[in-house]
Amino acid sequence: MLDQSKHDVFQAISDPTRRSVLKLLTEKEMSIAEIAEHYPISRTAVNKHLHILSNSGLVRSQRIGRETRYTLNPEPLKQIQNWLAFFEHYWDEKLATLKKIVEESNV
Repeated sequence: MLDQSKHDVFQAISDPTRRSVLKLLTEKEMSIAEIAEHYPISRTAVNKHLHILSNSGLVRSQRIGRETRYTLNPEPLKQIQNWLAFFEHYWDEKLATLKKIVEESNV
């Protein structure tokens, strides 16, 4: 059985709402209430999304009085960048082949 106590970065960004929350947090630090204002879902649902983002290391939380504030931590996104970079040569090859085909058909 999979351990759900620590979420994978890829799993965390697989959900469109979580990707959207990450974009929101690029602008400024926000509370759950501020984040929830942007979505047609409950604060509890937003909190669950934030929990997954937090467990994956993509957001950090800080308790200020009775409020928890969330900020983006983009560092784990490097895992995704590195994974995608592995496939760049594949696309470079495909584009070079396409270029060759197009140039040959124009002759």
